[in-house]
Amino acid sequence: MKRTTQLRKLLSEKKSITLVGAHDAISAKLIQEAGFDGVWVSSFGTSAAQKCMPDANVLTMTESLLAASDINQAVNIPVVADCDNGYGNAVNVMRVVREFEKAGIAGISIEDNPFPKRCSLYPGDDRDLVAIDEMAGRIRAAKRAQTDADFFVIARTEAFIAGLGIEEALKRAHAYADAGADAILVHSKAKTAEEVASFARQWKRPVPLVAVPTKYGKVTSDELEAMGYQVIIFANQPLRASIKAMQETLAEMRAKRFPDASDQKIVPLEEVFRLVGQSDLDRVQKEFITSAEESPSAVILAAGFEKDLMPLIAARPKTLLELKGKSILERQVSALKTAGVSRIGVVRGYLGNTICMPQLKYFENPRYADTYILHSLFCAEEMFKGPVIVLYGDIVFDETILQKLLRSKGDIRLVVDRSWRDHYASASAGENGNGKAVPKGTELVLTSSVHTQNQRFLSPEEPDTVTQTGTNERIDPSKAAGEFIGIAYFSARGIQIAKEAYRQALKRHISGPFQEASSIEKASLVDLVQELIDLGHEISTVDIYKGWLEVDTFEDYRRAWEKVT
Repeated sequence: MKRTTQLRKLLSEKKSITLVGAHDAISAKLIQEAGFDGVWVSSFGTSAAQKCMPDANVLTMTESLLAASDINQAVNIPVVADCDNGYGNAVNVMRVVREFEKAGIAGISIEDNPFPKRCSLYPGDDRDLVAIDEMAGRIRAAKRAQTDADFFVIARTEAFIAGLGIEEALKRAHAYADAGADAILVHSKAKTAEEVASFARQWKRPVPLVAVPTKYGKVTSDELEAMGYQVIIFANQPLRASIKAMQETLAEMRAKRFPDASDQKIVPLEEVFRLVGQSDLDRVQKEFITSAEESPSAVILAAGFEKDLMPLIAARPKTLLELKGKSILERQVSALKTAGVSRIGVVRGYLGNTICMPQLKYFENPRYADTYILHSLFCAEEMFKGPVIVLYGDIVFDETILQKLLRSKGDIRLVVDRSWRDHYASASAGENGNGKAVPKGTELVLTSSVHTQNQRFLSPEEPDTVTQTGTNERIDPSKAAGEFIGIAYFSARGIQIAKEAYRQALKRHISGPFQEASSIEKASLVDLVQELIDLGHEISTVDIYKGWLEVDTFEDYRRAWEKVT
C-alpha cells in the first residue's frame, strides 16, 4: 500500500493518530518500533540535526527533501514532512509537492509564514504572516500539482503564534480549508492547551484538525482527541532526548577517561547492527554477490630469500624491491584492491619487520630458511574462511589478470601463461642458435587440450583442465602447455579440499619426499596441486598470454625496470 493511501486509511479507521518527529533515519526507525502511527519530519529537527543551524529557512528544499527521503526509506509507516512556507511562492510550492510526492512522502505541511521564516517557538511574537489570499493560493497550487489523489496537504496557520487571536485563526483556517487543504494545523506556543481547545470548539468544518503540543506538553493525546484533533504531533522530543543523552555520556567519558565509563547508558553495538539491518545486508551479500560466495581474501607469500638478488635485498626482502616508484608488494596490493579484494594477508619471513604496509594482516614464517612455499601458505591458514587468492610475493602483473581470474569458473584455478611455448622455442634457438637453458624450478603445466607452438592465442570461453603440474625437472618444457605464474584461486569449497589434502599429506609424508619435494616442508604450491590432481580433483586454468613478470634474479629485476610503467 502506498504511504499516502496508508495515511488516509489510518485517518478513516482511528479517531486520532499520533506522529512523532524524527531528525534522522535511525530515530524514525525507533519511532516505528515504539508503535506510533507515523513520522513527522520537522524543519526544526532537520536544521538542528543535519546542519546544526537555526530553523529559519536556512536549509534548501533539496536538503529538506533528502532528509525526508532518507527517513522515509528507513520505515514502512507514513512520513509527513514539514515544508515551512513552501520555500517561496505558489510556484515553489508546486515543485515541492511534485518532488516530495515522487519521493514517496505521504504528505506535507505548508504554513502561512513569509519567506524566509522564523521558528514558531522562538521568543517574541513580533512577526507578520502572509496575506490570507497568498496562503490560500499556496494551498490551491499544492493540490493542483499533486498527481496522487491521496497525497495529504496540511495547511498550518500561525495566527496564535503571531498574537492575532482566535478570530483571525478561524478566518485563516476557513480560507485554507476552502482552498482544498486536507487538514488544518493550528499552532500555539501557549503553556496550556486552552487556545487550541477554544479553536476546536468553534471549528465546524469536516476537515481534520492537527495539534503540535510542544509548549503545552502536559495535555494527553486522549484529551486532544476529545477536543476534536485527529492528528497529534509530538514534534521534537526524540531530538532533545538524544542531545541530553549525548551530553551526559560525553561528560562521563571526559571525567573518567575511558569509553566503558558510560556503558550503562548506551546500547550495545549489536543493537545498532539490528536497527540498521546488518542481518539483511549479510543475507543479500550471500545471495547475490560473487556468485553466492563471499568476496575472496588474498594471501601474498613473501617469506623467501633469493641469494641471486644480493646485494639488492641486503636490507629488505624482494617483495619490497622498488619498480619506478612502487614496490612489488605495493603494486600487488593496489591490483587486488582495484579488483575488489580488501582482506589481504602477507606471510613474512626474511627481514619480515621491514614489511609494514597499513591495512594488511601479517603472518610469520620464522623458519623461512628451512621451509618453502607450501609451509608459508599454511602459516596464513586463518585467512582460509572463504575464497582465497594466493600470490607469490615476487611477481608483477597486469590488473586484468585478476579480473579474469575472478570471472572464471572452477573451485581451484591456476593462472597459466600460454605464451610459454613461444618463449621456450625462442629460448631454445637463442639469438645465435646456441640455445638457452630453462631456469631450474620453472613451474609448468600440462592441460587436457593441446596448444601448438606459435599458434595465435585466444582465451577459450570455458576453462581448460590441468592434467599435470610440476617443475621443468618433472615436465618436459617442450611439451608444456604453459607456465604457472604464481597466482591461484581457491573457492570456499576449493580451499577446504586443499586444507584436507594438506592435513592428510602431513600424516602420510611425515618424512621423505612429497611429490617433487624432498619433504612436505620443502614443497611448493604446485606439489599440493599435483596431489589434488592425483586424488581426482579438477584443477582449472585461467589462460593468459604474457602480461606478467617475476623477479628471481638481478637480470629479472633489470628486465622488470625496463618493462614496468
